[in-house]
Formats: sequence, structure tokens, C-alpha cells
Amino acid sequence: MIKDEQLMLRVAEGDLEAFSEIVRRHQRTAWRIALRFLGDPAEAEDIAQEAFLRILAAAPRYKPSATFSTYLYRVIARLCIDHIRKKRPLFTNTLPEAVDSSPDPAAALVQKDRDALVRQALDVLPSRQRMVVILKYYEGLRYGEIARAMGTTIKAVERLLGRARKRLQSSLSGIRK
Repeated sequence: MIKDEQLMLRVAEGDLEAFSEIVRRHQRTAWRIALRFLGDPAEAEDIAQEAFLRILAAAPRYKPSATFSTYLYRVIARLCIDHIRKKRPLFTNTLPEAVDSSPDPAAALVQKDRDALVRQALDVLPSRQRMVVILKYYEGLRYGEIARAMGTTIKAVERLLGRARKRLQSSLSGIRK
């Protein structure tokens, strides 16, 4: 299988089939990150599409100094944060893609309520703190990957995550496990 970075080099040479493969591989991840950040499926779709359009436009300048996924995370993070700066966050009652593995309806209802509270707590975080939480806890990135994706230092990621945890802990202190 061809690596993403090699595909991007082919995209830089005008290979649209390579770009189609990049989109096929990463469109779900791009949409998922945007959805978790924005809370709105339609806006998440717009952000994901915009991200791939920007990646295509920037392909001639692409340098594989990091993994393609780090590059994608950076583009998505910037677009989401810019979008939020232009628009107030949307409060929803559901956490996107919450997996309910419990067959018990009562437990499912409790989980749904808990997910809604977490979504609301995430929505009031400052945009950079929210993105760090999403990349760390929903996408499973390491601090170095988050730092590269957000164009900052590992120390700054640690501080953002610490502040986000403190705010989330305060917001969610009434929730029991």
C-alpha cells in the first residue's frame, strides 16, 4: 500500500487519482474531528470538504516533514477554530458517535444524559482547549502529534490540556460514574 505522503507528492504533480485515494482514506476522520468540535453534522461536512480543498490547493507546496495525518489534523484544527471564532458554538443534546454497548435501556438513557452533559461542557471550552481535548481523548494523539497539528509546543499542549481538564472537572463535578 502506498503511503499517504507518497500520494501527496503525486497529488503535487497533478495526480487526481492519488488525491481521491487520500480523500477516501481520511474523509471520515476529518468529518469526525470536525463533528466532535462543532457538534453539527452539516457544518462538520463543510469543514471536512474545505480541508480537502485547501490540501489540494496547497499540494504543490507540500513537504512530507511530518505524517500526512498530522498535516490533516492541523488543517482541520485551524478551520474549526476559525469557524468558531466567526460563530458562537452550537449546543446539542447528543455527543457525536457515542457508542452504546449496553443492552440495558436504563443504562443507555443514563449514558445518553452523561454524553449530553459532556458535549455541553466541551462546547463552553475555549476553542484551542476544546481541540486539544478532542485530539487527545477522542483521536488518541500523543502530545507531540497534537503540538504539530496545532502549530504549538508540547508544553503549550500540556498547559491547554491542564486548563481544559480543570474546567471540565468543574463543569462535570456532579456526574457520577
